[in-house]
Amino acid sequence: MKIELYIAQLLYRYQCVTVPGFGAFLAEIQSAHLLDNSHSFFPPKKSISFNSHIKNNDGLLANHIAQAEKTSYDYAVSAIEYEILNWKKSLQENRTFLIKNIGTFSLNAENNILFTPNEQTNYNAKSFGLTSFVSPAIKREAEIQKPEFTAEFKIAPAEEEKPVFNFIPETAETRKTSPYLKYAAVFVIGLAATGSVGYPLYQNQIASETVLVETAVQKKVQSKIQEATFFIQTPIPAVTLSLKSEKKEAVKLPYHIMAGAFRSEANAQKRYRELVAKGYDARVLGINKNGLYPVLYGSYTTFAEAEKEKNEIIQIDNPQAWILIQSL
Repeated sequence: MKIELYIAQLLYRYQCVTVPGFGAFLAEIQSAHLLDNSHSFFPPKKSISFNSHIKNNDGLLANHIAQAEKTSYDYAVSAIEYEILNWKKSLQENRTFLIKNIGTFSLNAENNILFTPNEQTNYNAKSFGLTSFVSPAIKREAEIQKPEFTAEFKIAPAEEEKPVFNFIPETAETRKTSPYLKYAAVFVIGLAATGSVGYPLYQNQIASETVLVETAVQKKVQSKIQEATFFIQTPIPAVTLSLKSEKKEAVKLPYHIMAGAFRSEANAQKRYRELVAKGYDARVLGINKNGLYPVLYGSYTTFAEAEKEKNEIIQIDNPQAWILIQSL
């Protein structure tokens, strides 16, 4: 059985996939980033690393294989152990070993395992279809400073115009026409004086009539405003709002320490009461597809917290305790 396919499937969904007896693959989410020197853009991804010190069976890989192959949990555990033996044998003989789409293992001079992840595979499901790309640098043109021109204008002084006087000598004919010109001049002056006095009176009369009209219009507008403000015949009914309270959903925890699975519900309840008496935050789950009632020591938010508690339980209560990774 090739278990690397199932390891790759779990890396899309979980941040820690443990291979019992070999080590654990850890996935850390990295945000999108840019390499300035090559102008390359990279989408968000999961960076895969390997920890050879985490070898305990947490049940995740074995349960996944059992469900995918439609076989028993014990058979899946045996298949994993057999595959790990082949991995270690190949690593000792060839000093290197490749797991497809995951990475390459090698041994250094001190026989320590070194892991090089496969950078071509992105296990971040949210970045599906996104690839890296190179964007050429934008060339910016330098601004050309235009020279400043200054001009001075000098205005030559204008020559003063001297008045010109024409003298016409008086004759006998001019003496005869001068009386009529005098009367015409007096008539023109009279019209100008009448106009200068009558036009302002006409303007004052128009202004006074305009003020009367505007006053009447303002009275009508004020009456309309008062009627619209104080005499509302059909007021808008009051609006009442009712708020519905929403119940908060219980928080689901991903890591659980298994105390055992019982065929009889009575035995599961008995084991549950024993754990509660010892101070554990125990739980009894509903019957699973195998007809068993699982009993938990407790549930935890982080794998490190669950691993620490499991090691203490192995020493003081149950050497067979193991970690179940599932949102419950």
